Amino acid sequence: TIADFLEVIKPFTGKDKEKKFLAQVFQALRIEVNDEMRALREMLQQTLQVLKPGGHLVVITYHSLEDRLVKNFLKTGNFEGKAEQDFFGNIKSPFRLVNNKVIVPSGEEIERNPRSRSAKLRIAELNNEHKV
Repeated sequence: TIADFLEVIKPFTGKDKEKKFLAQVFQALRIEVNDEMRALREMLQQTLQVLKPGGHLVVITYHSLEDRLVKNFLKTGNFEGKAEQDFFGNIKSPFRLVNNKVIVPSGEEIERNPRSRSAKLRIAELNNEHKV
């Protein structure tokens, strides 16, 4: 039961940040059980087949694991973030970043919608040179 699980992890929770710790534990369990990182990788790879050159990919992430994956993929075309360069040292990627700086919610938005506080929005355009 959940009560048994909470009892097992209780020694690892600090009293001052118990609620945040428990939220992270249950988030990690959900991510693993639902295999969310694999699903995100597959979705991102499929965008290369379904987007037309000049098409936009817009992704909102809610935690750092997702965001790092999306950021690397949009910048370099792979999940490791290893940039392949052309003869002139320009990074070769199937995407052009529309917003170089990640978009985060304003203080007003967070006040109206506290769940938005961890959201990050990234936008990229599929390069015209990209061939499927």
